[in-house]
Amino acid sequence: MKLKKFSLRTRIFLAMILLVLLASMLISAVAIYQYREQSQDYHEGRLERKEGSIQTHLKRVLNGRQNTWEVKTDNIPFIFKEEIYNIADIHKLQINLYDLEGGLLISSKAGLQTNVAEKCLDAEIMNAINNTVEFNRESELARHRYVDIHKENGETFQSSYTFILDQKSKPLAILNIPYLEKDDFLQKELEEFLKRLGFAFTIVLVMAIIIAFWLSKYITKSLKTISDKINTTRLEKRNQKIDVDDTSEEISTLVNSYNSMIDELEESAIQLARSEREQAWREMAKQVAHEIKNPLTPMRLTVQNFQRKFNPNDENIHKKVDEYSKTLIQQIDTMSAIASAFSNFAKMPAQQSETLNVVKIVKLALDIFNEDYIVFQAESEEIIAKFDRSQLIRVVTNLVKNSIQAIPESQTPKIEIKVGTEAKSVFITVADNGVGVAEENKNKVFEPKFTTKTSGMGLGLAMVKNIVETYKGTISFDTEKGKGTTFKVTFPKA
Repeated sequence: MKLKKFSLRTRIFLAMILLVLLASMLISAVAIYQYREQSQDYHEGRLERKEGSIQTHLKRVLNGRQNTWEVKTDNIPFIFKEEIYNIADIHKLQINLYDLEGGLLISSKAGLQTNVAEKCLDAEIMNAINNTVEFNRESELARHRYVDIHKENGETFQSSYTFILDQKSKPLAILNIPYLEKDDFLQKELEEFLKRLGFAFTIVLVMAIIIAFWLSKYITKSLKTISDKINTTRLEKRNQKIDVDDTSEEISTLVNSYNSMIDELEESAIQLARSEREQAWREMAKQVAHEIKNPLTPMRLTVQNFQRKFNPNDENIHKKVDEYSKTLIQQIDTMSAIASAFSNFAKMPAQQSETLNVVKIVKLALDIFNEDYIVFQAESEEIIAKFDRSQLIRVVTNLVKNSIQAIPESQTPKIEIKVGTEAKSVFITVADNGVGVAEENKNKVFEPKFTTKTSGMGLGLAMVKNIVETYKGTISFDTEKGKGTTFKVTFPKA
């Protein structure tokens, strides 16, 4: 899972825990590395010190009064015949003495002389002794010294090789000291140290978890408050400002910015609402004026024509007056219908919820059409819902009228109305085989005064939408150009 999918609080919490774990691993790794370096230095230094002590002891024996042999390579086995065991016992190390050609002279290890493999030094060691010169830290003099390091059975062995010098500083023999690195004590100390370190890290980890949990909650608390406020911010309602105490400078800046935005948003909402109301009234006034102006023009022409042709002696005067009166009455009825339509649109449907049979009311609404091409279907004879009787009739009649007007005269009309239920809702569908809705007009279908017909005020579908949404319902449509449109109204059951 990607880190960005986690919340900020979780990321802060995980980051702090990870930091503690990484620090623990790093400190442990450094401790182990330091132990190994220290152990290596300890063994190298110890071997070098032991070697120096043994060299000094051997020189004392060579130059001592008790030595009756001439100090030369061939006499080494006789000089140290007994002393080599005492020296090895004192220094707790094995001692081997070789001649300058690499042959074994004498050893403190019993039975070594019979071991052919160890009686002679190989050529690589001889070359290394002769060619390796290092600085003696104690005597501050250069010397020939070589240390062979190898591992056997998981244990590390060091074997040092140096020259024993006579009184004239000439090589007399080769001193070999085998040394086994025993780390039992240091290893035990390391294990004890790591146990204590692990215990300490466990305590630190528990404390880090507690602190990380509290700190992440404290850090994100203000952010969550801001996030919740932003999610509930709406242009159409009054939004509350954020009041958060004891916050950091960054959070305070964010809160102040949000509160300033709320002030600006409220001002913008007021201006927008005022502008929309003014624009709506302008559009409504233009529409009313346009619709009223249409019947006024023929009324004016009718009156002028009557005035110009009026002759009281005309024998057909009564017939003409009757025709003029019918024309005026027809235009007056048109103006009255216009006024009623705008009044109905402006008037919100009353919340008169009645428990009624939707199937029965839809059938009643369809009775006024009495057309064979209108087909009605229902899932059952009774579907109960809460709705206003008259408003439901208005919804159905407006949708059916809209479907009738969408079918061209050259086409055989077909309209299907269905009533059914789904989940906890009642649905009514009105499907026609008309011309359909153009793609560019889909978003305008429910807008007031939008119409694609040559007559009408474009308020029918807007009024239907207004009624349905008042009863917590929805209206939608599916359309296909040239094949027809299906409107679907859904509202809750009783």
